[in-house]
Amino acid sequence: MPEGLIVKALSGYYYVKPEASAEENILQCRGRGIFKKKGITPLVGDHVLYTPTENGEGTVDEILPRVTELIRPPIANARLAVLLFSLKEPNFNLQLLDKFLVHIEHAGLRPLICLTKEDLLDEPENEPDRDLTKQVVGLYEKVGYEVIVTSSLAGTGITAVKARLAGEISVFAGQSGVGKSSLLNAMLPGLSLETSEISTKLGRGRHTTRHVELIPLDNGGYVADTPGFSQLDFLELGVEELASCFIEFNDYAERCKFRGCSHLHEPGCHVRAAVEEGEITASRYEHYMQFYEEMKDKKRRY
Repeated sequence: MPEGLIVKALSGYYYVKPEASAEENILQCRGRGIFKKKGITPLVGDHVLYTPTENGEGTVDEILPRVTELIRPPIANARLAVLLFSLKEPNFNLQLLDKFLVHIEHAGLRPLICLTKEDLLDEPENEPDRDLTKQVVGLYEKVGYEVIVTSSLAGTGITAVKARLAGEISVFAGQSGVGKSSLLNAMLPGLSLETSEISTKLGRGRHTTRHVELIPLDNGGYVADTPGFSQLDFLELGVEELASCFIEFNDYAERCKFRGCSHLHEPGCHVRAAVEEGEITASRYEHYMQFYEEMKDKKRRY
């Protein structure tokens, strides 16, 4: 049986791109009934074995092993998550970025932080925002994350982002209105994804993406512009897993006096000591404490 990649799932159909074909021949397929009986759902990003049928369509027969799997949005085999956060319109949100990073670490993806709309900082009155941008870049590079500052309008950082996506299935995630579609359009002239104007009343954009679909790049990469990734909760994450998703905690946590230290009140906690000594950034630790309490509250309610 030939092998292919599911690039879109819509209304019970799976659109499979044959691995052996350099052409953009997408085959519309149905899944085998056995998947439903076993409670298995083929996902966008799945490598599958399929059988062409006489009517020019096909049947997905087997799902090959997945490297990663996201539940919301439903996508398989993504390795890189591009987290897009605008520097202005909407204003940069440090806490939300840390929440996204927790979810991405838990999912086992590599994050790339992409700060968008740098062109909006050009006016003299935006000097404080430029200073904040430098601080943010320094903060997350110190943690160990890669940060690229971009402007779709000016073309800043577009080549660097595109180079990181080569040969990967990547997830684009962020609030509505931060410039996901604009960045994709800048990387792929002629793509013409729908973009949304920022609502001045609400301070956020309208959702413009309605289903998960892999967009092919000309360097072997695929990008999933993903609806449903802007509303995050912690229901899929155990509170005991939270600290490991703050990657700079890990070396210190190994030296804590108590195994399973929550890093909140226990004596001999090396994470808290690192915060006090400035080795762990205070804002990151504050967000850890906030998320911990949020998760505890959710656990009590559910």
